[in-house]
Amino acid sequence: MNKMPPKRRNCGYTMLELVMVISIVAILATIAMPGFKYVTTSNRIAGEVNGLLGDMQFARSEAVKEGQTVTVCISADLASCAGAAAGGNWALGWIVFLDTNGDQQVQAATEAIIRKQPAFSGTDTFVAGSATFNSVTFNRLGYAPTGVTTNIKLHDSTSNANWTRCLAVNPIGSTVTEKAGVGTPACN
Repeated sequence: MNKMPPKRRNCGYTMLELVMVISIVAILATIAMPGFKYVTTSNRIAGEVNGLLGDMQFARSEAVKEGQTVTVCISADLASCAGAAAGGNWALGWIVFLDTNGDQQVQAATEAIIRKQPAFSGTDTFVAGSATFNSVTFNRLGYAPTGVTTNIKLHDSTSNANWTRCLAVNPIGSTVTEKAGVGTPACN
């Protein structure tokens, strides 16, 4: 019989191995961070512009379905339209309501608010190409008789064109989102 004690095996990592792994992770994180910022900012901007796009499309379909005028307007208090005081700043929030008399103002007793979007909490700006573009009204046929195609531009605090998106509303009631430099009028 062999009376030699069994060999002890050392478990674990050496200091050199730990330093190498930490160095590799640090290099990979440094490379990935700019791409991650692009992804998060791009997703936030897309979510915000798609919120208004969805509410515009909802308003248009409700106008056709109900056979009456439906308005989407800027609203800081989520109960009434802000009107000219909003200056085309859609980041204040907006409401969608059944506008039975077509005056683009909510009559609390007779006109129901069917959707509300509170103000943006971040530093993104969401401003119409015209300071007077504070509401969109869809008639019972789904048209938005604005006269011309209007852009509502959304961008982050850096105004980086890579993240800028526009929501275009044309006179026939069609609403689309576009990247910077695309569309008529161009999203700038």
